[in-house]
Amino acid sequence: MSGDGASLAKRGSIERPARESRQSRHTGFLIVNADDWGLDRETTDRTLECISQRTVSSVSAMVFMEDSERAAAIAGERRIDAGLHLNFTTLFSASRASSALLEHQRRISGYLRNRFAQVIFHPGLAQSFRYVAAAQRDEFHRLYGAEPCRYDGHHHMHLCANVLWQGLLPARTQVRRNFSFQAGEKGLMNCLYRRAIDRILARHHFLTDFFFALPSLDCPGRLDRICSLARTFTVELAAHPVRPEEYRLLTEGEVLRRAPGSPIAAGFTAARGSVKPAV
Repeated sequence: MSGDGASLAKRGSIERPARESRQSRHTGFLIVNADDWGLDRETTDRTLECISQRTVSSVSAMVFMEDSERAAAIAGERRIDAGLHLNFTTLFSASRASSALLEHQRRISGYLRNRFAQVIFHPGLAQSFRYVAAAQRDEFHRLYGAEPCRYDGHHHMHLCANVLWQGLLPARTQVRRNFSFQAGEKGLMNCLYRRAIDRILARHHFLTDFFFALPSLDCPGRLDRICSLARTFTVELAAHPVRPEEYRLLTEGEVLRRAPGSPIAAGFTAARGSVKPAV
């Protein structure tokens, strides 16, 4: 390994990827992915501005939401790289959502409000999780004309126990890993749990090497470190352009200034083959 990012990983200041690619080390990618595409008109429009300025690589699309139909049409016209943002926690707001779908989602969202629910499998909700996940995959196919090849989750609930142990994420798709943290940012048990989940995901899915939330303007050093890692590794940054601070960061050029050696990828698909599943 070479480069500042590799040096950081070697020194242990950032957790290493769950597994290395079997191929020789690839050229790095910095993927800025905007979540909540289609949640409402403001979210879609703010994200579209960032895409136009080439500070957002791709989007994670919500279905059965207020602006899902329009957002899908825009994505088709603009050829925007879109994956499925599985939503189990924010109630569907589109008129297309059936009463049965809403009832299943209400049951799930009520359960997931418990802080420990994400790590505990609930057999009584297995049918509801399966129903809500399948409905969202089918709706994504209707809106975008293809099965999703990339999955993540609203409030990161695509990594909850029911989704993982029920196998609701199709094999050989790109799946968002757990957040990457610097040494000491999280407790030992927390880190071990996240690492175990990432290793399970890596058996059947494509993962990036690192995943971070877009840092605030008050943390320029953190953004520098992330951009440094992206010179050697595949790094995903989750962004929410509807948030004023993140919108300013993405539209005023700060991310571009911090990443001259690791330009923002034009889409998620370009980096998909950088880490391969084991099977």
